[in-house]
This record gives sequence, C-alpha cells and structure tokens, in this order.
Amino acid sequence: MPILTVSSSPIWAVWEIEESPGELLEMLDKKELYTSFLEQHYAISRQQEWLAARVLLKKMLGEEKKIEYLPSGKPYLADNSYHIGISHTKNYLAIILAPKEEVSIDIEHISPRVSKIKERFLAPQEMAAIYSSKENIHLLLHWSAKETVFKILNKKEVSFKEHIFVHPFEPTTDGYGLFKVTEKKTKKKISFEVNYVVNSKYLLTFTKLQE
Repeated sequence: MPILTVSSSPIWAVWEIEESPGELLEMLDKKELYTSFLEQHYAISRQQEWLAARVLLKKMLGEEKKIEYLPSGKPYLADNSYHIGISHTKNYLAIILAPKEEVSIDIEHISPRVSKIKERFLAPQEMAAIYSSKENIHLLLHWSAKETVFKILNKKEVSFKEHIFVHPFEPTTDGYGLFKVTEKKTKKKISFEVNYVVNSKYLLTFTKLQE
C-alpha cells in the first residue's frame, strides 16, 4: 500500500511494493488490459513495478487510466487528463501528476554507490560545492535532480555533467527541501525549482515545467 502521499499541486505519491504480481492484479478492475504485458515479461520485479504503477495511479485518481509511452520511454496518459511522471528504485515506486504542467519525478534508494561515479555527472563547480559532512545525500540529490530534469526535457544527447547544472545548496538529511537546477541543452536555458524529500530509506526529487 502507499506509504506516503502528498495531495498538492502537483500531486505525488510513493508506494512501497510488497505485493506479488497476482495480488497487484487483483487490485485492478480491467485485468484484460494487462495480460499481454505479463505474458511478455516474466521477471517478477518487472511485473511488480509495472502493475504497481497502475494500482497507485488508480488510488491517486480513484479510477483506472491507461498509461502509454513515447518512443523515448516517457509515460503519458492515453486520455491526456494529466501529465505524469513515474520512477522506480528497489521496492519503491513514485508517481507525480499535474493537469496542466509537464512534471517529472525521480526516486533513489539510499546507497553509497553514487560516490563511485560522481566525476561522470558533476561539473567542477558542482563538485566544489558538495558538503563533505553530508556527501552521500548531497551527491544523490544532485544525481536525482539531474535525472528529474533529464526526464522533463525529453531530449536526446543530454550530458548530466555538461547540460544540467545544480546550483549550490545545503542539503537536509531528513525532511523536505528546495533547490535550483538550470539546463544548458536548449536555447531557453530553463531554470527549474526542484523539490526534494529525504528519509532513511530513499530520497526523491520532483519538478514541473512552467509555461
């Protein structure tokens, strides 16, 4: 069942996936819509993620809606009633919805592995601004925010290191926060306000594209 739901603008929710594919399927009414996917994908974890997204969406909106995907992998609702963003990590699923603005979300399991690849996605200015006392969380927030902005841009050949810049900020290690990210891929050089949540199990970032 969902472990955290925030009803605001945009709407977002997090689900800890503990159910089996069969249990998740029982939570959906239009089971005939999902059998083809399940027959083509045998991995239990993939089935769980895919079905949990449909169940969580149903719980958020009170009705089932069909999720489609662009060639890039970006999700959208078949009836275009909301913009949607979806992210998975370990046993967690996050969904964000907004009726008018493009939205994006990323959720990450708390792990020290990100420190091994920091040179690949951080520019020198970003590296210099990392708080050593909160290094792991700060690095994960940079990575997650760049994932979030990358998804909302929906562009090819985007370099996390060269095209997405996280402005300096001091992170919280437990709670909510906000910081600024600027993309350098397009002519508009759009700046985003990225919201984040951190707890002992995961962190997530989300943003919306203001028109």
